[in-house]
Amino acid sequence: MNTVIQLCLEFFLTGLFAIGGGMATLPFLYDIGARTGWYTNEDVLQMLAVSESTPGPIGVNMSTYVGFTVMFASYGIWGAIAGGILTTLSLVLPSLIIVLIVARVLDKFKNAAIVQSVFTAIRPASLALIVAAGLGIMASTLLCIPDGFTLSAVSDVQSFTGLFNFKGIILAAVLFFGMRFFKKLHPIVFIVISAVVGIIFSM
Repeated sequence: MNTVIQLCLEFFLTGLFAIGGGMATLPFLYDIGARTGWYTNEDVLQMLAVSESTPGPIGVNMSTYVGFTVMFASYGIWGAIAGGILTTLSLVLPSLIIVLIVARVLDKFKNAAIVQSVFTAIRPASLALIVAAGLGIMASTLLCIPDGFTLSAVSDVQSFTGLFNFKGIILAAVLFFGMRFFKKLHPIVFIVISAVVGIIFSM
C-alpha cells in the first residue's frame, strides 16, 4: 500500500509543478526513477517511445505506463490496472483543480498586475523544463550518454567518436528529411518505420 500512496503522491506533485505540457514531465520522471529505483533512464526512453506512438497526451500516457509497470511486479494484472488508473488520476487532478479555479476567477483578475506578473514568471520556468527534457532525450538518443547531458557524463566517454550514436543520428536525419519531402504520408507511417528500424538496430 505504501507504494500506491507514494506513486499517487509523486504524480500528484508532478502534475502540480510540470508546467508546460507533457514534455515538461520528463525531468520529474527522471528524478522519480533515480530516487525510487522503480525504473531506469533507459526505461523512461522506452516509455517516451510508447507514449509518443499511442493516442493521448504524453504526460498522461507516461503516468499510466509507470503506474502499470510498477504495480504489475507486486500485485499482478489487476493491481497494475488499478495502479495505472490511480497514477493517471493523480497526475491530472492538480490541473483539473487549477483550471476550475482559474476559470472561475480569471475574468475578474486577468488584467491585475500580480496575475500578469505570475504568468510572466511561469513562462521561463516552463521553457526551462521543456528544454531540459529535449536535451535529455538528445543525450540519450543521438549521443552515447544514457544518464543525461552533464559535464561528468561527457567526460566519461572514452573518445570523441564514442560520444555519438551514429545509428540514432542517421535515423533522425532520414526521418527529418523524409517528413519534409513526403508530407502527404500519414505520421503513423513514420512511426511504424521507426519502430521497425529500431528493432533491426537492436538485433
